[in-house]
Amino acid sequence: MKLVLATANEDKVREIRHALEGLAIEIVTRNDFPDLPPVVEDGATLAENALKKARAVCRATGLPAIGDDTGLEVEALDGEPGVHSNRFAGPRATYAENVRLLLRRMEGVSAGRRGARFRCVVALVEPAGVESMVEGTCEGEVLTATRGEGRFGYDPVFYVPSRGRTFAEMSMEEKNEISHRGRAMARMRRFIAERFLLG
Repeated sequence: MKLVLATANEDKVREIRHALEGLAIEIVTRNDFPDLPPVVEDGATLAENALKKARAVCRATGLPAIGDDTGLEVEALDGEPGVHSNRFAGPRATYAENVRLLLRRMEGVSAGRRGARFRCVVALVEPAGVESMVEGTCEGEVLTATRGEGRFGYDPVFYVPSRGRTFAEMSMEEKNEISHRGRAMARMRRFIAERFLLG
């Protein structure tokens, strides 16, 4: 079985490949199809964006496609940046620019009000039109400064109290064990195995 990851983000690709490691499937990405047009992520929800990406890539390649979208929901910011997390500081914002804006918006917020949640929605679209979706979440807090050099996105400021570390201070194995994307992909892994590999 061949499966297309409907993302060009190599950081996401590494985490998803790791989560699906060991399954009898061949994983390719949209980067393996250079003529694919970009997908505009203009959905109002994470689910809409995940489905939009998976549908577009499945339709263009004729292969089952996985699309995902992730948002950081900060309590003190009424759930922002949410679906706009990747472009919080602008449509072409870097990871560092998004983090700087988040920390600026959180200035003066007390320790008890810095709670946040990462949410990830993963959609699988099959050529026959079957669509499946799973979700994963991870609870944590937004720190006042970055910690750690690893991972990507908001990982250096997303602190997980139960582990005493930010995502950026964790190995990929540890992050995938507890993260929003790791939990969503664990569910998707079970679904793929049951639907395509165990029959």
